[in-house]
Parts: sequence; structure tokens; C-alpha cells
Amino acid sequence: MNEKAKVLEALLFATGAPLPLSDLADAICETQKETFGLIEELSLSYREQRRGILIRRVNDSYQMCTNPIYYDELKRMLQVPQRKVMTQPILETLAIIAYQQPVTKAVIEEIRGVNADHCVNKLLEYNLIMEKGRMDMPGRPLLFGTTEEFLRHFGFENLSQLPDLCVGDDEASEPSGDSAQAGEATSGGEFSFGEDLRLETENVDS
Repeated sequence: MNEKAKVLEALLFATGAPLPLSDLADAICETQKETFGLIEELSLSYREQRRGILIRRVNDSYQMCTNPIYYDELKRMLQVPQRKVMTQPILETLAIIAYQQPVTKAVIEEIRGVNADHCVNKLLEYNLIMEKGRMDMPGRPLLFGTTEEFLRHFGFENLSQLPDLCVGDDEASEPSGDSAQAGEATSGGEFSFGEDLRLETENVDS
């Protein structure tokens, strides 16, 4: 590992939060292209060695996170509380927001045919969605979209990596297509797409 790669490793470890590629390039006095290559090499070495720490790319930023394969050990050591199971209605609501964003609660309810208050509030609590402003119409309803936490949990670098959505007559809220990669979570949790690309997870912070 060269010296500049070591500096990048130290910066990512010390900061914890996502760092933009441009800031990392400035810190080591290199171009963004060169810095990108160094980070990708560092990230690959972590994965090949099955390290306890991984480097996750989120949009144009990078962040260190724990490797989810060691979640059970972390839970025993740190006494992490048991996470609540995400219900199917919450997962369906999250899928609608991910693919339709920015979207109002009224549209979510129209697609699902039921009140969305509980599901939207839970997703806000889990920091998987956020308010994205208001629609310019009478009543100015809130618009919702996904967060960077959503990208981290599902292992996406950006929203363009969402699998193609095939919508049937009665399946407007259920994505389908090729399987996607599960993501690491900085808090130790993990989301994944199932084989039929229904959004599913075993646990989320309560």
C-alpha cells in the first residue's frame, strides 16, 4: 500500500462520516481520477481479505463501515439490542418511494389502497426516507424520497443502480427483475433484495 492510500485509509477511519471524493483528492493533492483508483484498490483489498471493515461508496462519497458478516459477533460484544422486523406493508411502502420519488403520501396510499401514516412514520424513524420538500398544488403535500442510509443498507452507490421495475396490474408496489447485491450497514444491520426483488430484511433499528 502506498503512502497516499494509507492517508486515505486514515481519513476515512478517523472521520466515520461519508467524505466526498473531491475532498479526499484535495487532502492527498491528487486528481479525483487518481484518488478514485486508490480508493477502489483499497476497497478491493478489504473485500478480498474479508476484513472487518469495508469501504462503501455512496453517490460521490466514501465511508468506512463494518462488514455485515460479523454482525453476530458485534452484537454479542456490544450488546446491540434486537432489531424490529420490517413488515411487508412497510417494505412495500419503501419500494414505492424508492421507485416513484419524490412522491406524496396520497400517491402511496392510492397505489397500496390503504392508509400509509404508520409505514411512512416508521421509515422516517429508520432514516430510510426523508422529506424532499412540498408539491406545488393546493394543500402543498409533503414529498418523500430515500436517504443515503437507504443506499448504504441496500448496497447501492446511487439510485441509478435500482433494478428495473416491471409493474403488473396488481403489483404496482412490488419490484421485479434480476437480483441485486446486499449492502453493508454502518450500524450492523443489513438489507437485501430477495430473488424476486421484493424488498425484504430481517431487522432494522427500533
